[in-house]
Amino acid sequence: MAHHVLDMPIDAGHARALRIGDTVTLRKTLFGIRDATLIHMFDRDRRTRLDLVGHAVIHTAPNVHRVEPSEAAPVGYAPFCIGTTTSMRMERFTDALMDREGVRLIVGKGGMGPETLKAFAERGGAYLAIVGGAAALETTWIETIVDVDMDDLHPESLWQFAIRDFGPLLVGMDSHGGSLFADVQRDVASRRDAVIASLGAAR
Repeated sequence: MAHHVLDMPIDAGHARALRIGDTVTLRKTLFGIRDATLIHMFDRDRRTRLDLVGHAVIHTAPNVHRVEPSEAAPVGYAPFCIGTTTSMRMERFTDALMDREGVRLIVGKGGMGPETLKAFAERGGAYLAIVGGAAALETTWIETIVDVDMDDLHPESLWQFAIRDFGPLLVGMDSHGGSLFADVQRDVASRRDAVIASLGAAR
């Protein structure tokens, strides 16, 4: 297991170097995205002016404050609480997000499924897991909200964050078919079957 410090954006080679169990710290740039953003981008073919190629996205709908635009808040938003939401319901968008927009990494909570693993294998990507309930800590890693697009969807806008040492994050899924989440599910199922068998009960 290794620790990787990644100055975003990265290429497929950097993404394929990540293996489940590794840890990652992201630097420079991170994009926030959520259900409504993805639905508008891919179900409604809405295009963004932001360049996501080689970047990481985090599943979030942040709590932000409206402020006067300034050097510290160029688009008039200041971060208040940047939490992470459960990723699985956004499973169907992973391949399109990587194919059309060039995204490499997804940061989220709870893992994703086989369609995401397939997209990572084909295109070179990884899923970086963050512990639930860590929003207060995550927010300290956000320096500035640099830009925002699709802000009519607020707070499920497309956010561009300037970040400082965002992590460590755990590589939960990689481009080599590895998934810590699938491993846990298999282990739980095996233990459940063993318990049921020890009780002499039929499933």
